[in-house]
Amino acid sequence: MKTLLFITDLYYEAKGRNYYEEDLYLTSKLREEFHLLICHPEDIEAFEDHADLIVFRNAGPVANYKDKYEAFRTRIVSKHLKTYNSFNGKADMNGKEYLIELTNAQFPVIPTIDTLDSLEKLSNVDTYIVKPKDGADSIGMEFITKGELSEKVDSASKNTLVQPFINFEYEVSFYFINKEFQYALYAPDKKKRWKLKEYVSTEEDLAFAKRFIDWNNLDWGIQRVDACRNEEGELLLVELEDLNPYLSLSEVSDETRNNFVEAMKKSLRKALQS
Repeated sequence: MKTLLFITDLYYEAKGRNYYEEDLYLTSKLREEFHLLICHPEDIEAFEDHADLIVFRNAGPVANYKDKYEAFRTRIVSKHLKTYNSFNGKADMNGKEYLIELTNAQFPVIPTIDTLDSLEKLSNVDTYIVKPKDGADSIGMEFITKGELSEKVDSASKNTLVQPFINFEYEVSFYFINKEFQYALYAPDKKKRWKLKEYVSTEEDLAFAKRFIDWNNLDWGIQRVDACRNEEGELLLVELEDLNPYLSLSEVSDETRNNFVEAMKKSLRKALQS
């Protein structure tokens, strides 16, 4: 049996979610096929040489341990560590810069800029959202007026993202393993982001989500495409979580959950054999 180093912060408190419950469930299933080591994201270096594959799961926002995360990323290259997800993604595992790239490439994404010189790329609205490029889990996010933008946005450092506030109908997330769609969940009450129900995706919905999965082109791993449905009925990308997406496995049916676990095991085997 191969050994997995399962990275998780079992004590991290996330609004509306119990990270530890999901990872306790996953580890109970993965140990049926693999030997498991479990450690906190700040302790990876002490255990990384004892595992065949490092599985980065519900480790919380990396901004909380940025230096150790960057050191880990460096060791992946220098020591040829094998990781899951693969660390060749272009989205959240590198911060939020990609939202600007996707905006400039005219992907269906909430328009995003990092300098007020590009303000014309955003719709003229009463309220804007600003957030740090290395943020996660709404850390550092603020709602401000247009008049406050110059106070909050440092166009020289370009470390802050600016987006127009969109009065969306609901948020929906599409979950993939490698490039294969697994399930979708949505929040029918937009005031309760993590009160989720299973969502029946249309072909158009899946084409939207798959476009971002294909753009990212990870070798292997789990990704979550978060989107919102605007008042015109269009889906717009909110974020592409390709580092450690929370999976909301407790919100899906037993059949869907079991299928996901089997697909994850298959994907892990592929990563180990690469």
